[in-house]
Amino acid sequence: MTDSRLKMQDPRHQYPQPPFPEQPQPAPGLAAKMDPKPDHGETSYRGSGKLEGRKALVTGADSGIGRAAAIAFAREGADVAMVYLPEEQSDAEEVIRLIEAEGRTALAIPGDIKDEAFCRELVEKTVKGLGGLDLLVNNAGKQKTQRKIGEITSEQFDETLKTNLYAMFWITRAAEKHLPEGAAVINTASIQAVEPSAALLDYATTKAGIVAFTKALSKQLIKKGVRVNAVAPGPVWTALQPSGGQTQEKVQHFGEESPLGRPGQPVELAPVYVLLASQEASFITGEVYGVTGGEGVV
Repeated sequence: MTDSRLKMQDPRHQYPQPPFPEQPQPAPGLAAKMDPKPDHGETSYRGSGKLEGRKALVTGADSGIGRAAAIAFAREGADVAMVYLPEEQSDAEEVIRLIEAEGRTALAIPGDIKDEAFCRELVEKTVKGLGGLDLLVNNAGKQKTQRKIGEITSEQFDETLKTNLYAMFWITRAAEKHLPEGAAVINTASIQAVEPSAALLDYATTKAGIVAFTKALSKQLIKKGVRVNAVAPGPVWTALQPSGGQTQEKVQHFGEESPLGRPGQPVELAPVYVLLASQEASFITGEVYGVTGGEGVV
């Protein structure tokens, strides 16, 4: 397997550039229906044993950044428990096949992380199914664009906070007692935490909360030898965008305003998650890694 990403080339033209076609999907959206197809590392990511024998739990692992992290973790030698919504089963099955092709265990856990009981259950299933837990990636997220605060219903606000903040808290609280010395927690924040878009008010609010949660938790968990960090992506080509995360007009021009002139691909974030998960990041905790395509504001 070759990693075409490692060939020296102009990063501006390494992946598809807008304009993209309109492609509305109902939430939560499927990567399989996107045009162009996102690169999650299915054929391009090559591992080197950095996570040999590790046991990971990744939320939102069916598509997008979570899928890229799950594939990379498996190729680096980890077993992976995947959490996703039942509606995303078809995408998840592709990831399961890729993980198992590496000779690693893929534990599928469909369900809704807005449910506190399910969050506790998924941690216990992971520990039982994988024989432990030493990598936790809180990645699943909800994003719905609304032009004005008056258009954000209380239901939407509640669902966004429960998906992006409450679930992270519930899952991490349940996982903490299982995490051994040397374990790592990685949360997915966003450039929206510090440079919020007007139409993503509730989403940006949660991403700022994730940054604060990460920094505070890192001070707690390092006392037991567990590192906690966050990754803050800029515009990344995932199913979140055409399924209500952006207007269709913005989907057509998604990532165009970044200095690279294009959105990032999920696989471009995978190495950062691998680094933060690995022992190579032994002196890194409480940090927020920006992967923003040159925006440089995180």
